[in-house]
Amino acid sequence: MNYSVHTFPNGLRVIHLPSDSPVSYCGLGIKAGARNESAEEFGLAHFVEHMLFKGTEKRKAWHILNRMENVGGELNAFTSKEETFVYSVFPAECFHRAYELLTDIVFNSKFPQNEIEKETEVILDEINSYKDNPSELIFDEFENILFRNHALGHNILGDETTLMHFNTESAASFTRRWYYPANMIFFSMGNIAFSRIIRMLEDVPDRTDMTPPLCPDDSPGTFAGGYERINRNTHQAHVIIGGRSYGMFENKNKRTALILLNNLLGGPGMNSRLNLSLREKNGLAYSVESNLTAYTDTGMASIYFGTNAKSVDRALGLARKELEKLRSVKLSDLQLSAIKKQLSGQMRVGMENRENLFLHAGKYFLHHNRYYTLADRIAGIEKVTGEEILAAANEIFSPDDLYTLVYE
Repeated sequence: MNYSVHTFPNGLRVIHLPSDSPVSYCGLGIKAGARNESAEEFGLAHFVEHMLFKGTEKRKAWHILNRMENVGGELNAFTSKEETFVYSVFPAECFHRAYELLTDIVFNSKFPQNEIEKETEVILDEINSYKDNPSELIFDEFENILFRNHALGHNILGDETTLMHFNTESAASFTRRWYYPANMIFFSMGNIAFSRIIRMLEDVPDRTDMTPPLCPDDSPGTFAGGYERINRNTHQAHVIIGGRSYGMFENKNKRTALILLNNLLGGPGMNSRLNLSLREKNGLAYSVESNLTAYTDTGMASIYFGTNAKSVDRALGLARKELEKLRSVKLSDLQLSAIKKQLSGQMRVGMENRENLFLHAGKYFLHHNRYYTLADRIAGIEKVTGEEILAAANEIFSPDDLYTLVYE
């Protein structure tokens, strides 16, 4: 897919993917997430994301809520550890309406105190819903173990102690530090001339006087493997095995080799090695998967499954056996060709979801200042060797570096 890019004097970067679809997308991506919070601000990045919808200098919450809904569109946002995205999906003829609303809420939000008090209760309910879902809660706790005493470890939602202290100035202070053009991108996909988008964005505030606060090197410290079993009184045992992984700027061949390895081990295919071993052959688990998360300077690789409490040790033994095979036996040329074909096919199918395509372009451009197209990604897959996959298995899944967490 062809795409266009532009950088304004105020530092705002723009990427546009052309499309003939009657539906268009546009959004703003900001390099600010849970990692950018101080200890007293845990949960503030996510809190600000919620509050963007609660009022600007010229709109009340009701007007924001209805602006895109009235034409059949949607307004969405999410916060991660290192970024915040605010975006809209809408009929193609409503591009200016979406652009104008997005820039208004990102640059002109007022964070009214009465709305803050209501939204605090909403987020507390969101936190409690996680506590009622052990299959999700265990991932948060595992990441906190993996990045203990570091901002990457704490929960994006924060906790009651910090949330109850947030006010208008808390939200305004965070946006003053991080919500400025040079720290964000505008990304879009649709049937509109790129020159028209550029003319629209000339109205974005300069704010060239805003620079990020000085931050020391805050890369996570060292991590050691271990084992922990926690009684949560769950009907099913939940298990995670994993450790540190590659960051998003690691050598591309190494990262691609690990992606192939992860897909083979516990990807979405029913023929993944973990699914065949734990579910199909032994009937020990309904849900079993492996996952990768990449941050700018580190990452996480993990295996998750749910099983009967009496079967935890047996299931763990089978999972570790699959990891040992990957560390000790190089894939044959036929096996390597098969997993490359499967992953390439999954990517093609996944990119048929246009919203996924749009968000992938935005996130990649935010961090890498380019768009890694589907053709680029498939070409990268084809370059990976069996030796590189074997090396990734030994580097990431070394037994001494793995931590096991069990809820039961």
